[in-house]
Parts: sequence; C-alpha cells; structure tokens
Amino acid sequence: MSNVKLIGLWYSPFSKRVEWALKIKGVEYEYIEDDLQNKSSLLLQSNPIHKAVPVLIHNGKPLCESSVILEYIDETFEGPPILPKDPYDRALARFWAKFFEDKGQAIRKSIFFKGEEQEKGKEEVYEMLKVLDNELKDNKKYFVGDKFGFVDIVANAAALWLGVLEEISGVVLVTREKYPNFCGWRDEYCTQNKEYLPPRDELLAHYQVYIQRVTASK
Repeated sequence: MSNVKLIGLWYSPFSKRVEWALKIKGVEYEYIEDDLQNKSSLLLQSNPIHKAVPVLIHNGKPLCESSVILEYIDETFEGPPILPKDPYDRALARFWAKFFEDKGQAIRKSIFFKGEEQEKGKEEVYEMLKVLDNELKDNKKYFVGDKFGFVDIVANAAALWLGVLEEISGVVLVTREKYPNFCGWRDEYCTQNKEYLPPRDELLAHYQVYIQRVTASK
C-alpha cells in the first residue's frame, strides 16, 4: 500500500496541480476520486475545515490547499525541483502563484454571476489578462526563470479551464486581438503539457452539465 494518497476530482485544476507535481517527482501514489455531491468520510476527516479537494495524505498525515501541497511535495521528495533554488526567484514564484489564486473569484463571477457583480468580475479579469499578456511578451514560455515550475503548474486553470468555461457560458473574456501573448502562451502550454491535463472535450461535457444544474437551481 502506498504511503502517499491523493483525494481529488478529475476535473479540478487544483487536484491536477498536485498530480502533476507528484508525477514530476516520480512519486508513487494512490489516487482516490471523490464526489462533491456525496463527500467521503475520508475527505471530511482529512479536511474538516474546508471539506474540499485536493488532500494529500503522506504517512497518514493530511495536507490541504494545492499551493501548500506543491511546496510540501517539492521539499519532501527527491526529483526535479518545482520551486526555483534562488531565494529571489522563489519569492517571485510565490508572488505569481498568489496572483493566479487571487483572481479565481473574479473568473467565477464573470462566468456564473449576472448583472453588476458579473461586470465587476469581468473588469478584474480583463486587468489580470492585461498583466499576464505583458508578462508573457517576447514569446516568454515560463513565468519565473527559464524552466517550467511552480507558477506554471498553478497557471493550469488560466491555460485550460478558463477557455472551457468561456465556451460553455458564452461569456467571452479572452480574445487574440486584445491578448495575443497570453493566447500564444496558452496554445503552446496546452499542447506541450497535454499528458498532465484532462481532455478538453471531457471537461466541456462535465461543465455543460454543471452549468445546466446551476441554472436550473436558480
């Protein structure tokens, strides 16, 4: 039995980040798919505060929050580094990872809300995209340094999930005319890292059902 377990959801960008890090490190782990409509007792016991995935259980001890888990994996297991070794670059990586995390609510408002709240969300997302487009100029591939790492893993939601949610909802946030550098980065990211991302068509099908359920409940 593996001493590393991951409780996750196949369609969650946060779960996929942790899987990605474990694979980079070559860590053998047991994957446990949960169900948010019927949460397992293991999930509720392991993350009683947020009752959410992902949860990493290592030697019987649970850890929550994907960015925290990524750092733990990097510090605990042998293998290619996820965070940069240089202290300044490490600080930059944490800065950009927090930048992505902080914009999650604005993206949700832009897609799932209506009226004034939706417009506020859109404005914040447009500002985020402008910052990212500038950061990714000159065909820059990685956010910190010249190697794939911590921030790039955390950026998976912006690279894949954002476009999926746009397509399903009909809310257009990203255009190639306004954000050409971001779009170029996104296209290459999804192609180069296909093995670490869920199939786009399966994500589309899942979130179509999800949005229909949310709409019907209102």
